[in-house]
Amino acid sequence: MGADKTIGVIGLGNMGRGMCATLIREGYKVFGTDVAASSMQLAQNLGVQVCGNVQALCQQTKQLIVSLPKAEHVQLVIAGESGVLAHAQANSLVLDTSTSKPEVSKDLALQMHQSGHVFLDTPVSGGPAGAHAGTMVMLVGGDESALPHAEPILQALSSKWVYLGESGSGHAAKLINNLLCAAHLLTTAEAVAIGNKAGLDAQKLLAGINAGSGRSGVSEVNFPKWVLSDAFDSGFTMGLMRKDLGLAAELVESTGLDLAMSQQVLGTWQASSDTQADDEDFNRIIHTVPGL
Repeated sequence: MGADKTIGVIGLGNMGRGMCATLIREGYKVFGTDVAASSMQLAQNLGVQVCGNVQALCQQTKQLIVSLPKAEHVQLVIAGESGVLAHAQANSLVLDTSTSKPEVSKDLALQMHQSGHVFLDTPVSGGPAGAHAGTMVMLVGGDESALPHAEPILQALSSKWVYLGESGSGHAAKLINNLLCAAHLLTTAEAVAIGNKAGLDAQKLLAGINAGSGRSGVSEVNFPKWVLSDAFDSGFTMGLMRKDLGLAAELVESTGLDLAMSQQVLGTWQASSDTQADDEDFNRIIHTVPGL
């Protein structure tokens, strides 16, 4: 028997709609729901069959993707009175692509397991463009025995996926990844600022860095695509990054480690709220660096 090619998406924002477009292109029959009528209409324009609520969505499919802003939203959608647990078909599979709290994922995975379902935390990197292109990276945590069931969906949505371990592992890894991204934006900005003072062309400097050991995803992608071009239209906002870094700060605190570099990065991003609005592109953090 082939893979089940019906799927539901809860949360039809930029990321959710991008994943819908990819899944439709990959031959899936996609159902979707969202609290915003405008998001529902945009998804319907893509070919998504929209449902009025989670209950109606669950009636259509046993495979669900969650793409929501915060852990609290995920918790409500899964375990709330009108959520997935109350209405899921037997043996349902949920992939949570939100950037959430590891402890919330652990709790929801346990609740789902006790009801005969599977919950995997599968946060993503790659932004709206990656969601639309099917080239995201997905970090997976949860029951390893569920991977064969989930693999066709993971392969459809991503260029690469990595299994990290038990429930919560995917979300912990995503928070660590975003902390590194936040740091790389600042350190690469400082490198370019030094280069400017030394009379180096920024594009040529980055080409040199990207040929050596100082490179990062930020120096290879963010700076050429969104910073040096002055586009600042990545689709990911300062507010969303600050939210993720708040979760990362909680993770760092839970380790009991005294990490000076991480604390400095977190402090810089927190202080940036005085000068950079939440709706600005997150790459604009580079404007906190003198000389840029």
